[in-house]
Amino acid sequence: MPKLSKQKTKTFYNFKTHTGQALRPLQGRLYKLYELIQMNKDYFKLESQIIKALKEIFDPEIPVNVYDLGLIYKIDIDEENNVEITMTLTAPNCPIADNIIFDVRERIASLDDVTDAKVNLVFDPPWNMDMMSEEAKLELGYL
Repeated sequence: MPKLSKQKTKTFYNFKTHTGQALRPLQGRLYKLYELIQMNKDYFKLESQIIKALKEIFDPEIPVNVYDLGLIYKIDIDEENNVEITMTLTAPNCPIADNIIFDVRERIASLDDVTDAKVNLVFDPPWNMDMMSEEAKLELGYL
C-alpha cells in the first residue's frame, strides 16, 4: 500500500506520494482518502474470508457451524493481518473444547492473507440460544 507523507510549509501542506511525487493539498487529501478506501476493502475482504472459513467448522455434537451457532463473539484484524478471535462454547465443560479451538486457530492461520491467528476463549457473556443465526435456528427446528 503506498504511503503518503506531508510536510507543513507556512499554512499549507505539501503532500507527497510514496514515490516522492508532490501533490497539491486537495490532491493529497483525495490520495489519502483513496488509501483509506483501499485499506478498508482489504480488511472487509479478509474478514469475509475468515467468516467463510469459520462457517466450515462444525461443533460435532450440533450440526451447525461455529459462526452461525453464535460462538464467535469478535474478529479483530490488525494492520499486519494478525487475527484475534474471541469466542465461547455452548457449555464451559464441553468435552471437545480443545478440538474446536484448535480447528478455529488452524483454519484461520491457514488463510493466505493471515499472518498469525490467536483464539481467546471467554464465557462472559455466557452463550445462549438467542445468539444463533436464523439459519441455525431453522436447521435445529427452533423456527
